[in-house]
Amino acid sequence: MDSLIDQFIHFLTVEKGLSRNTLESYQRDMVAFTSYLQEQGVARIEDSTRTHIIGYLLVLREKGRATATLSRNMASIRAFYQFLIRDKYIDKDPSIHLETPKIEKRLPKVLSVEEVERLLESPPVNHPAGLRDKAMLELLYATGIRVSELVNLDSADVNLDMGFVKCLGKGSKERIIPLGSVAIQMVRHYLQAGRPKLVKGTGDTALFLNHLGKQITRQGFWKIIKRYAQKSNIRAEITPHTLRHSFATHLLENGADLRSVQEMLGHADISTTQIYTHVTRTRIKDIYAKTHPRA
Repeated sequence: MDSLIDQFIHFLTVEKGLSRNTLESYQRDMVAFTSYLQEQGVARIEDSTRTHIIGYLLVLREKGRATATLSRNMASIRAFYQFLIRDKYIDKDPSIHLETPKIEKRLPKVLSVEEVERLLESPPVNHPAGLRDKAMLELLYATGIRVSELVNLDSADVNLDMGFVKCLGKGSKERIIPLGSVAIQMVRHYLQAGRPKLVKGTGDTALFLNHLGKQITRQGFWKIIKRYAQKSNIRAEITPHTLRHSFATHLLENGADLRSVQEMLGHADISTTQIYTHVTRTRIKDIYAKTHPRA
């Protein structure tokens, strides 16, 4: 079944133009699913049934996997069978009519403006790594781009004179996002005094480099933001995505329209962006409850 998975991933890469992270998720899900089938004595994919799929999802649930994980696995399995039908490896799709586990919509965690300011002021700017860290944090909050988009930026993707950044989002869709004056100043400072000392002759064109002169990784940035959150005494659980959530929420709180925020975030569906309107309403209620004399 491994060759079928390879063909499936190749199809998703060429036909769908999915991101590397999404492709890795599909591959991981299908390797685990086909391993389960083999454990159940299913040697050929055409011998798999609806019962096998349900059994696999039950095993994941028994292992304590979150509903979101179950839902993603179901989506991967369904896409896999649709590919097999399309290329005539099988005649019937056993995943058809199976319900996808419903995911509870959780409100994204956001930082207050004061917490964001503390976080952005925490990196030291007296050495190259500190300049890089501050530039990354400022750019992330200024644009709301995903952390994968941030680390994949090339130096040529940032136009500081015109004040915008160009990035490739999900499905290789390009979008242009404006940059604020503080982010422009900080990225320019990093390019002048920080990045040249990090390059180390590697010739890497990535905007943000690690101590080896290579493109910084998502995992590397995760550690960076955790360290500065701790330094800033931010008690809330924080991830690289927290600044993206905070970017969108703060824009809406200050009067930005939903369509503009949708475009800047790169959401294909505006319903995804609408979750932030729930966040702003919840925050307004909290403020009212804490401050109104008769609340």
